[in-house]
Order: sequence, then structure tokens, then C-alpha cells
Amino acid sequence: MKKLQLLVALVAMLTVTGCEKNFDPVISGVLTPGNFPTTENDFELYTLTAYKPFGSKWGYQEQSYQNMFFSPEYGHHLMFDICGDHFNTYTEWGGFFEGFSKSDFTFLRTQGNVSHFEKVRHVSRMTQTIADLTKANISDTKKNQLIAEARMSRGFTMFYLLHLYGPVPVITDAAKINTPAESDLKRPSRESFVAMTEADLDFAAANLPKTAMQYGRFNKGLALGILMRLHLNEKNWPKTEKAGREMLTLGYSLATDYAGLFRTTSERNAETIWSISCDASADGNPLQGNFNPWSYYCLPSDYKGIRTGGGWGPRVGVFTPTWAFYDSFDKADKRRALMVESYNNGARNRTNMRGPVLVKYPDEDSPQFQGNDLVVLRYADVLLMLAEAINNQAGPTAEATALVNQVRKRAGIDNLPTADAASKDAFNNAVLRERGWELYFEGVRRLDLIRHGKWDSALKTAGKTPGPSPYFPVPQYVIDLKQGLDQTPGY
Repeated sequence: MKKLQLLVALVAMLTVTGCEKNFDPVISGVLTPGNFPTTENDFELYTLTAYKPFGSKWGYQEQSYQNMFFSPEYGHHLMFDICGDHFNTYTEWGGFFEGFSKSDFTFLRTQGNVSHFEKVRHVSRMTQTIADLTKANISDTKKNQLIAEARMSRGFTMFYLLHLYGPVPVITDAAKINTPAESDLKRPSRESFVAMTEADLDFAAANLPKTAMQYGRFNKGLALGILMRLHLNEKNWPKTEKAGREMLTLGYSLATDYAGLFRTTSERNAETIWSISCDASADGNPLQGNFNPWSYYCLPSDYKGIRTGGGWGPRVGVFTPTWAFYDSFDKADKRRALMVESYNNGARNRTNMRGPVLVKYPDEDSPQFQGNDLVVLRYADVLLMLAEAINNQAGPTAEATALVNQVRKRAGIDNLPTADAASKDAFNNAVLRERGWELYFEGVRRLDLIRHGKWDSALKTAGKTPGPSPYFPVPQYVIDLKQGLDQTPGY
């Protein structure tokens, strides 16, 4: 994977997406007619730009500095976890850490062009890449593989844009690039945006291998899993179930040890479908590999980790779970053990801690950053999504209940109580709780609360005051272009 990361960094240096106006994507740089890709290796390098938004680094440079979807700042832990009901508000640093943790996204309205909204440009880049690959004089096998990676990148980007801003204007037809069509910023319907995203993920699922040619590249399981998430959050239960049942045939299984999923010694296993491959030797330099910084964000400054002398937060972790969430676990639940109730020989405890210390990613590798791979999708999530889809069509069947109980058994707790399978609503509530216990700090909580209609109520119960919308506002500079883009409802 280190080789792949270095190749992506090299391609990032050689190709840039230029623009004269804010939303006029133009592929430029060194890809001139005299040296345009011709061989399979050329096109492979060209296509690796598909991975630029999907890493864990501080960010990358395009027209403006951009955060990745899994960056430490403005990444999916901030956008989907700390803003939920399971994490405390963090005020010590102010700024976007406080804004996200308060679950009020109004502050993003004044965000400049570092906004994730700018990733509509990446959609255009992938559209051009797909068109170029389609015309490439290379083998059909290689062509389909590379197109599948580009379409996975485009579909994955559109998935995140949809769940950050709602449907946004994108270009999926290369004939419209560098035409007046780029100035039309009207939002498409949600149905058409979802259909475009689905088409990309369907193609990727049909053409990507189960095991990628290099660890860390997109694979069939990721495409099907994100397709499941797309349909699940649109409440398209039949399509969710269809994708889930195909996932069951791919040979994934639950790992024996829950904690081991997040440790470097056992991060490659039969459960993890796709993760961000991190390098313990990376020091944050953009030309080096992805890194895992979460011990610094999760450990309080006076908490001595395995290799880290303490986190960056002043006597409190930036990402601190609530005591209510910690206490909601069965005491026998192995998943609760990745939160620490007291430390410093008991001197720090419930009387003087905001919440338990989150140690889901133990700092075992390096005194600087960690090499633990960042889990993005795993089989336990698939089982719970499938159970939810079955329940919403046929009620809490024996099969749906058994899927949830597989996850609970691995956690060391009893099967679902009978009352949790007494009705469709009761089972949905049980699945939501189970997803919270199983998938905390894995970037899905905000989606789950919105889908279950509990964004406002859950946050208020947790003592937070949610903002005008669970979605993000479009940055004001885009609205000021006056090219037809509507602001996100509520702002």
C-alpha cells in the first residue's frame, strides 16, 4: 500500500484540475496531446487520482487546499461521529471542533473553498477520466478494471456529497465539461442524483475484484457495501437486501476478537472489507503514507498511552464519549472495553472526567502517528444493515434476529430480548442501539439518526441543541455566484 500511496502522491503533483471560474472544471497540467497516456501503465497512473479524496492525511492541493473524506480535520469522524449523541461537546479548541461537536453546522456557511462542496470538481475529474479510459487502446480487462475504480471514486464521492449537502450539481457526462453546462448550478432531484450514484456503484461492484490487486485499492465488497448504505439511507429496503445478500456470498465473516479489528497486528482479517491503509512511519508529509492520529485526538493530555505520552486535548479528549453512552452497554459487552472509565491509578475517574477515554485505536506503533488501518466498512455493519432491511419489509423475522444475534454473540452478550423482536418498530429501535454499540467512532452515527428520524430527539436527550438541519449549508461563496444553486433547506 505504501507503493500505491507514493504513486498517488506523484500523480497529484503531475496533474491538477485547473479552473478560471469557481465551477469550470478543466483537466490541465502535463496531460498535453504530446504526452497523453497511451500504455496500460500510463492509464493506471492516470486513474490513481481516483484515490486522492480517500485517504487519511491533513489534505491535498487542488485549486485550493482540500481535506480528504477521512482527514483528521473535516473528515468523517467529525462530520458523522462527534456531532452525534454519543460524544460530548468539545469547546476547548473552539472553531470547527466546537462547531461539529455542538451538532449545529451553521458555521460552515462561511467556510471558504476548502469545503467538501468543492469535491464536485472531483466528480468532473472522474467523469473525464472515465471518458478517456473508454477511448483508450488497452485491453478490455484492464479498461474495465480502471473504469470501475474511477466510477467507484465518483460514486463514493457522490454518496458523501449527498449525505453532507443533499443532491448537488455534478457533471457525469464528459461532453458537458468546458461548456456552458458547467455554469448551471441548479440542484438535480434527489431521485436522479441517487440513480447516478447507484449506477456508478453498480458498475464498480460488477467489475472490481473481491481482492484488489494492491491492498488498499477499491474492491467489490466496498462497492456493494456503499451501495447498501446508499439504499439503506434512502429506505429502499428491497435494493438494500439484494446488495446485502450478494455480500453474504463473498466469504466475509466476523472476526473472533472485536478489539483486534483496530490493532495493527490483526487489522487484516476476514471481517474488514475496506480500510484506509496507514503507515506508522508517516509523519504527516503529504508525499508519505496515510497516518492514524487518533490517540492524539482521543487521549487526554495527562493520559499516558502505550507509546504516546498524552493526547493534545487539555485533560480531556477531543473525542470523548458520554457517560450515558458508556452506561448503556451491558457490563459484559466486550465493545465497552475500548473505553476507559478511570486512569492515573484512579485519580481520574467519573468525578472529574467528562466521559470515558476512547482507546478504540491503541497507539502501539509510533510515538508520532500510528499505523492502525482506519476501518471504513466491515462485515458486522453489513449484517446489521441487512437485518434492518429485512425487518422493514417483513418484520422481525427469525433471519433478521439471527443476523443481529451474530454480532451480539461476538460481543459476549446474550441474544436480543424477546421484547426487541416483538414488532417492526421495536426491532428498528434495537438495531439502532446495536449499531451504536458496534459501530461507534466509525463514521455512521449521523446517518443512522437521520434515517431513523431521531436526529433532533437523540441530540436533545444528550444535552445538545441541534442546528437548523442535519445537513450542511452550502458555503455562501457558492450561493453568491448566483447561478441557480439553492441553499440547503433550513439555512
